[in-house]
Amino acid sequence: MPPELSVVLAAVGLPFAAAVCTPVLYRLLGERTGYAGVAVALASFLLLATQYGTEGAVALEWIPSLDVALQFYVDGWGLLFAMLACGIGTLIFLYSPAYMHGESHLPRFYAALLAFMGSIIGVALAADLIAIFLFWELTSLASFVLIGHYTADDSSQYAARMAMFITVGGGLFLLVGLLLLSVVAGDVVGPDAAFNLAAMLENADAMAEGLREQGLFLPVLGLLAIGAGTKSAQVPLHFWLPNAMAAPTPVSAFLHSATMVKVGVYFVGRMRPILVGEEWLFLFATLGLTTMTVCAIMAVAATDIKELLAYSTASHLGLMVAGFGFTSVYGAETGVFHLLNHALFKATLFLVAGIVAHEAGTRNIHSLGGLRRDLPITALITVVVALSMAGIPPFNGFYSKELLFEAAVEASHYHDIGALGWLYPAVAVFGSIFTVLYSLRFLALFFGDRPEELGHVHRPSTTLLVSPAVLAILAAVVSIRPQLAVDVIVQSGVDATALETHEMHAGLPTSYSTPVGMSAVTIALGLAAYPFYDRIHRGIRTVLRTTPPVAANWWYDAVIGNLTGAGAWVGDRIHNGLLRTYATWTLLGTCGLALVGFAAAGAIAPTELVGVDAPPAVALVLLVAVVAGLAVVLSTSHIAGILTLSILGFMVAIFYILASAPDLALTQLVVETLILLIFLLVVEEIPEYYEVELGKYARDAVVSLAVGATAFVTVLVTTDARPEGRTEIARFYTENAVPEGGGTNIVNVILVDFRGFDTMGELVVVAMAAISILTLIVMRSGGGDE
Repeated sequence: MPPELSVVLAAVGLPFAAAVCTPVLYRLLGERTGYAGVAVALASFLLLATQYGTEGAVALEWIPSLDVALQFYVDGWGLLFAMLACGIGTLIFLYSPAYMHGESHLPRFYAALLAFMGSIIGVALAADLIAIFLFWELTSLASFVLIGHYTADDSSQYAARMAMFITVGGGLFLLVGLLLLSVVAGDVVGPDAAFNLAAMLENADAMAEGLREQGLFLPVLGLLAIGAGTKSAQVPLHFWLPNAMAAPTPVSAFLHSATMVKVGVYFVGRMRPILVGEEWLFLFATLGLTTMTVCAIMAVAATDIKELLAYSTASHLGLMVAGFGFTSVYGAETGVFHLLNHALFKATLFLVAGIVAHEAGTRNIHSLGGLRRDLPITALITVVVALSMAGIPPFNGFYSKELLFEAAVEASHYHDIGALGWLYPAVAVFGSIFTVLYSLRFLALFFGDRPEELGHVHRPSTTLLVSPAVLAILAAVVSIRPQLAVDVIVQSGVDATALETHEMHAGLPTSYSTPVGMSAVTIALGLAAYPFYDRIHRGIRTVLRTTPPVAANWWYDAVIGNLTGAGAWVGDRIHNGLLRTYATWTLLGTCGLALVGFAAAGAIAPTELVGVDAPPAVALVLLVAVVAGLAVVLSTSHIAGILTLSILGFMVAIFYILASAPDLALTQLVVETLILLIFLLVVEEIPEYYEVELGKYARDAVVSLAVGATAFVTVLVTTDARPEGRTEIARFYTENAVPEGGGTNIVNVILVDFRGFDTMGELVVVAMAAISILTLIVMRSGGGDE
């Protein structure tokens, strides 16, 4: 059954409409505007729920004559991600009023949060490549506003700029990849469906073959991987995510654990049927497992609870990317199921971190402990979700982690990957050990001894507890009945991303297998290493401190710092307050762009610039003009230079006469005479002699040659252009326009009839400018007399 266009449009557009109305809502509701966000998010969720079980593309015609439409594609994978955004968005909006109480700039906060939710739904459901890119970039724009919410905080602004630079930069790579993909789709699917992702998915095998035949498979794969990797914080571009924790906790829970950072993962799953193969396996399995391990180690080194959760988020994103990277059906099951599980337990953990920071007044891990006495309900919630994050059975994170081990083991059965056949499972186990370590450390905030420096911890309000409690209950339901989650939503997502139809089963293992043994080793080594957690923590921090390039921000600061310094150096030399400098850069830049454009377009060949084909009289006039130009440069005084320059102008007038354009020649003579008189009037204000450095002479010579060459080539190209149908155009002017206009030639008719009103307007503008100047002179003279 196909989806309903009106329902899909309403689900996508409702958050944007509410974002526009947020200032009005805030005037009416004040800090309770968050509850209006609850209603919007819940409405979008229910609208999408009505499309459960549907599959197909719908389109809203925009420009039918050009076959331009806003297209959406609904299937299990898109619905899972979109409903996840709306569902968790509902709980985030419910949590926000209590957490953000007393904060400033709340209208901007809620408007950006709503726009962000709409952008995520758009990415999930868009079936047009251009629409995907636009929604993709809207998520970056909204996250920039939300991460930089605290505008007076330098760290917040630093994090917002970093996130924008990385994600938008990656988006440019994605755009190029999408355009290359559309080129192949135009040949394979048809010109009318060049940007239609739904059509590409229906012809996935043909698209893959077409990409390989045109030699674009690896470029498209690499470009899309960069775009997805920057969005989903994959190594080495993972560092923006921990810095983004400067945002308010609701933002961290929504954007950086459940939705935005999963946009890249979602897109990897979406493109999997088209691009999967050995190259896909090597790229994404290696990238994902590397990110999973590196960020898990960094999480153990963290000293801030939100920093720990941020690195753990990047680690689990690596797990999902690695899952989709493995080409077996277990890989698809890993990516889809863990996307759901991670959203449930990680959003909860961020909300718990917000409660701890809000009530205890600190986020420092070493200053927290024994919180179960002060926050018993929060402690119970944390037990469920922290053990899920660790992958301890029977909690929900265990099932998707088990699928990752299964996919890593099966990789060698599908491809001849040599040593990677055992290296992939080994790295998966190694990274998972650190996952157990940092999960237990977060759980230890509520157990053990209470630090003496920790003051009184307040009980959180009910509204702060509702959202994490609901998510923890959902995580518990999936833990108890994993097959229920599979049957309801996960299976349809797997069907959309897998290469083969496979009935998925999830539950506790009843017999030994290699993945079961890997899970047992992971949990046993994690529990055995936990007593040495502090020693491991200090060792990792020592390595990070003594080896700066390993640290998260080192490369970014080095690159951006050098760019900033280079920009300041260039700026000081361009914006130095001298008109000569501004003219030099403007003229050289314009000439450079024009000449490069001509060369790129193949407008004229270098050989066409050589040779003169002109009558003797015209050649003589041009020769005199060239001699006059040289004489201007060699003249010994200003007056001699001006008079010699006027010769050049008069030669142009003579050229017009020889070209049968006496009216243009008359205009040229009048203008040239006026310019000569003006030059002679002001020449006495110019010093007769002044010193000019040799470097400035060289600069002026370069600018002069560049401007002259550009003007020469431009005139040559434009006068050589002959539009199609020029005979018909000429016949129209000669047979119709000239007689009916009462003129004797085309120039007269164009100037009088076709440009009459334009000329009158120009005269009015000149007259108004003259009156304004005269008024200013009179006012200035009057003020001086006073």
